[in-house]
Amino acid sequence: MKHFLDISFQSLNKFGEELCGDQIKIARTDNKTWIVLSDGLGSGIKASILATMTSQIIITMLKEEASLDDVIETIIGTLPICKVRDIAYATFTIIEIDHTDYRFRVINFDNPEIFFLKAGGEIHQLEAREVQVLDKKIVVREGQMMEGDFLAAISDGVRYAGLGQRFNFGWGWENIADFMAEILTERVNSAQTVVERVLNQTNLLYGGTPGDDATLLGLYLRQRHSAMIFTGPPLNQTDDARYVTRLIEFDGRKIVCGGTTGNIVARHLKQEIEIDLMTIQPDTPPVGYMDGIDLMTEGILTISKAIEYIKESRGDYTRLPTEINGATMLALEVLYADDIYFLVGQQINPFYQNPLLPMSMSIRKNLIEQLAQVLRDLRKDITIEYC
Repeated sequence: MKHFLDISFQSLNKFGEELCGDQIKIARTDNKTWIVLSDGLGSGIKASILATMTSQIIITMLKEEASLDDVIETIIGTLPICKVRDIAYATFTIIEIDHTDYRFRVINFDNPEIFFLKAGGEIHQLEAREVQVLDKKIVVREGQMMEGDFLAAISDGVRYAGLGQRFNFGWGWENIADFMAEILTERVNSAQTVVERVLNQTNLLYGGTPGDDATLLGLYLRQRHSAMIFTGPPLNQTDDARYVTRLIEFDGRKIVCGGTTGNIVARHLKQEIEIDLMTIQPDTPPVGYMDGIDLMTEGILTISKAIEYIKESRGDYTRLPTEINGATMLALEVLYADDIYFLVGQQINPFYQNPLLPMSMSIRKNLIEQLAQVLRDLRKDITIEYC
């Protein structure tokens, strides 16, 4: 698959509230992705429960292959109405995207209008079609994403940022769209880049004390980022050359983890490894450099530390430690990638391994499986091949 649908979202809680009244749920199949943004009435626990219930019902029905018409009718018929304000206790936006051609449909019930910006920042307003479901107005918009396009949905808290302070009626749709467009005129490589900058500006307009829950969901269509990690010598030495060739011919980032593995690659490429002593840390060995390899690190200690960093950062590369060492560099590489392919040698290093333990107890194997699971939890596509 050439392209990757990069999805990112972020929320600001209303000042003083522990729970956010906006909720986002995502479901995927091989053919489609659905994302739901629900905004519960008010803020705090009650709003959070209402938004969670709404988004969960929608996403569960979609997973069970219910039609969108049935989903909308069920939700509209289920949602209670506030008797005082005569509005639903939760609003929602549903985005459905087809993976084959990236055509999308957006179903909106009382949430702000979506944003659709073409590559380079051109604001493109989609034609709206109104549908009545159980006497409620549903707005439907359709379009098709191309590489570099950005699609976004917000809750009311973003639109009304700065209300009565910098803006009489809040930040407003047009100003938000212009702000996104300005970002997209720069070099953007992820949805997270846009989402973070918009939410940072939202918080700034609120003076650091948001008056409402504010959520932004962003979808960015870009080239897929792939990486291959070769770690551990193959079980049969006669296979060394074949796996080095696999690595070098891989279309993506090429990473080597492990001193012995690095020596195998260097020998078959007839190159020397240049060690960067500036990257040495008390708990992390230095990295090496070699033409044709994007990152070369030590194995066990570095992988273990990288897992720790990824967990601590919750998969957010901006929260990784700022030190430049093998573990931070490895963590950054795998967080940047969408698809990670592991070539894991099964030859056991006696320095790390009790030879009396079975092969499945190998430290390297266990670490790679840990790393793979952490990355799968971050919605990365992982393939492991033992050699």
